[in-house]
Amino acid sequence: MIIQKEFSLRAYPRGYHIITDEVLSELAPLPETGIFTLFIKHTSAGLTINENADPSVRTDYENIFNKIVPENLPFLTHTLEGPDDMPAHIKATLVGSSVTIPITNSRLNLGTWQGIYLCEFRNHGGHRKFVATIYS
Repeated sequence: MIIQKEFSLRAYPRGYHIITDEVLSELAPLPETGIFTLFIKHTSAGLTINENADPSVRTDYENIFNKIVPENLPFLTHTLEGPDDMPAHIKATLVGSSVTIPITNSRLNLGTWQGIYLCEFRNHGGHRKFVATIYS
């Protein structure tokens, strides 16, 4: 069986935010086993799975990505929405727009220190829309 739900999460500031619990609160109880996929319907934010305990990891992500793809590069042409927009698109491509997680014993089978990150690359990205799909 396939279950799918679309929902939105509140606006987050630029940065990397653990959203695992918020995502789960939008869903009915998970099946005993299956596959969970979460997709973000935006081109300037992304999803990934990483460290959920030490907040310095999220700060380091922000610093590294800003070093790799800085704002105000003189050769960028997609600039109408501000200096953070095109770099946000590039960062979203690097991170990706979905995560897939096994479901075991009616829980996301994440590692002890893993959480789902919303990677917000815009200064004012607004609320974000998601599609959660559960295959059981």
